[in-house]
Amino acid sequence: MSKADVKNIKHIAIAGNIGAGKTTLSEMLSNHYDWTVMYEDTNTNPYLSDFYEDMQRWSFNLQIYFLNSRYQQILDIRSGSDTVIQDRTIFEDAYIFAPNLHDMGLMAERDFNNYFDLFKLMSTQVGAPDLLIYLQSSIPTLVDHIQKRGRDYEGSMSLDYLKRLNEKYEAWISNYTEGKLLIINVDNLDFKANKEDFGLIVEKVDKELYGLF
Repeated sequence: MSKADVKNIKHIAIAGNIGAGKTTLSEMLSNHYDWTVMYEDTNTNPYLSDFYEDMQRWSFNLQIYFLNSRYQQILDIRSGSDTVIQDRTIFEDAYIFAPNLHDMGLMAERDFNNYFDLFKLMSTQVGAPDLLIYLQSSIPTLVDHIQKRGRDYEGSMSLDYLKRLNEKYEAWISNYTEGKLLIINVDNLDFKANKEDFGLIVEKVDKELYGLF
């Protein structure tokens, strides 16, 4: 593919549940295509650790922080000249994480309505990515990945929480019509360690973005 073809692509996003491999794949695709990575803000997020200790107290604060962070990322993508791959999307916050917290009784009705009204306003100014890559994963695979990376704040996460998120992800993706969508099931892939597995993903991305087979 030519550099001109690459420059026509502005925004790629990777979606998936906690532990699906979004950050790893974002970095690998960034290196392969010479794209810029925009990471999910977990290292400097001032609410994340508190949230996993007391979800009900910190759910609204956390979701507002993520909403603002990802909205700013999209504005930066649109105003910049680089091709960017984004680790998680603003749509996942609004259609998966916030509704899940509300359904579990961990975010009050008025807080959720306030949050979603703000999202709807923001969403009028942001479009869908040129390609959304969804990393589909079973719960055992997610748990294995989470345990291997060993983040302290994820240690108290319940299986029920992961299952609920997975169900919402599947429902969201099944109705996604905003743009190009590539679904990759990662249960039997090890794209980090296996070059052939990563090569298969690259072939799929090439086909979606550039019409190459």
